[in-house]
Amino acid sequence: MHELSMAQGIINAVIDTAESNNATEVTEVGIEIGRLAMINPEQLRFMLSVLVENTIVDDADIKIEEIPVEIDCPECGFKGVAELDDKDHYAPIVECPKCGNKRISILNGKDCVVKNIVIEKPDDD
Repeated sequence: MHELSMAQGIINAVIDTAESNNATEVTEVGIEIGRLAMINPEQLRFMLSVLVENTIVDDADIKIEEIPVEIDCPECGFKGVAELDDKDHYAPIVECPKCGNKRISILNGKDCVVKNIVIEKPDDD
């Protein structure tokens, strides 16, 4: 269950960023998870909800977006979104939807990224 360590890394990065920008509160966090990142979005959301308790991120709206797998097929030239064969969650099969080639290049959909953080800062009076 690497969602726990991933969630801890995300929260640490968000808190560090907020504190370095003198935030009083984090109101929103946007996260993108690629389909090939092997992270269960619901498990990650649960871990995040536990880890944010009593932190500057406690009341933040955490938005998680799943990013599809985009490929480039050298065989037929297809570039675009490919579906995964989810029979084995830990080793999904990705192939070109046009020609079936499995020797493709992955262009997008492997990463887990904190895309944005919305903070509130103290009034400058």
